Amino acid sequence: MPKLNLARKDKSLFTLPDSNGEKLEQKLSPRFGKPELRLTPSPYISEKNLSKRWSKLNTLTDQSALLDEHTLANANLYNKNIEHFIGTVKLPVGVAGPLRVNGLHANDDFLVPLATTEAALVASYNRGAQLITIAGGASTMLINEGVTRTPVFMFDSLVEAGQFVAWVVTQYDHFKHIAESTTSHGKLHDINVNIEGNHVYLVFEYHTGDASGQNMVTIATNEVYCFILAHSPVEPSEAFLDGNLSGDKKPNSHTLRHVRGKKVTAEVHLSKELIEKYLHTTPEKMMRFGQVTTTGSALSGGIGVNAHYANALAALYIACGQDAACVSESAIGITRMEVNQQGGLYASVTLPNLMIGTVGGGTGLPTQKACLDIMKLHGNGNAKALAEVAAALCLAGELSIVGAFCANHFSRAHQKLAR
Repeated sequence: MPKLNLARKDKSLFTLPDSNGEKLEQKLSPRFGKPELRLTPSPYISEKNLSKRWSKLNTLTDQSALLDEHTLANANLYNKNIEHFIGTVKLPVGVAGPLRVNGLHANDDFLVPLATTEAALVASYNRGAQLITIAGGASTMLINEGVTRTPVFMFDSLVEAGQFVAWVVTQYDHFKHIAESTTSHGKLHDINVNIEGNHVYLVFEYHTGDASGQNMVTIATNEVYCFILAHSPVEPSEAFLDGNLSGDKKPNSHTLRHVRGKKVTAEVHLSKELIEKYLHTTPEKMMRFGQVTTTGSALSGGIGVNAHYANALAALYIACGQDAACVSESAIGITRMEVNQQGGLYASVTLPNLMIGTVGGGTGLPTQKACLDIMKLHGNGNAKALAEVAAALCLAGELSIVGAFCANHFSRAHQKLAR
């Protein structure tokens, strides 16, 4: 928690506007007057609703910047993705690559679209991708998958909690039937029980096909949740559809050791000569950097150890119609760099929480579909391949940024490109 430095109170951001605090009270008091601006209630997209909303906004901004002709002509495509629609935001998109991926599901040279406003980011991933490709490509392997929802049931005593669990363990097949009746693609493949005193958390774990699957598992679990509340022989004193054990949209140590989404690992072997030529440093120095930053990560309380997975995943997710908020859990994992027996560098990344899909969500929107099409990864049958590409992309970024730090080029690159 930030502290108030009383020895330097003249520099503090927390200062009273006047000596008696009357102005502070006035500024922070509730205001109950009606807002001057009110939104049109209907969430649906129509010319009438757009016109009403923009009549309130026209004095604040330029309509054509957000609602251009192409967006207006395709406005109905966004009905399933947003409420109170007023237009679209455009971000610069670049491509990094070719990135050679030798995976169980992705086997190709990929040009990877990245949407970002951060100068030097695409250049860095492009450098890492080209280095990996010259070295023969990144070996990638999807090793697990599963998306969870975790309802919690509260009882008056541990005895009641135990009686509830004794009933739950006999109901798996029935729960599975109920959950899978809500979806043609999702499959319930496990339920784990966590008892904390008189509270019981049920961890429903699903395979979600080619969808990222958050909505799918929420709807499926809700059906089972309602059945439990109606039929449990022990009535809970209270219950909630999710007890925050799933790790949804937040970094957590539980999923670092298990899986949320798709768990993928990727590796590459780089010769000493390639490291020196393209990264201008040595394998030994990159390994030492990895060691000292692992200590730094532990000192900071970080979950996992990586340099900047979030940069790759945020840019890829936005470009390809993923849920950008899922970067919070997706961008944890382990990066490891070691000098191999040949004197070169062995580098690997393991990401256990890639929330990623190629159908549903925003993947069918015009520009997002176009980005997936660049990689030939839109639609059914491609989510596992996209996850392996994402892991290889993160590996490219780790190599490039660690190389930049070791060669003392990190600041120089930003000064040059963020001009």
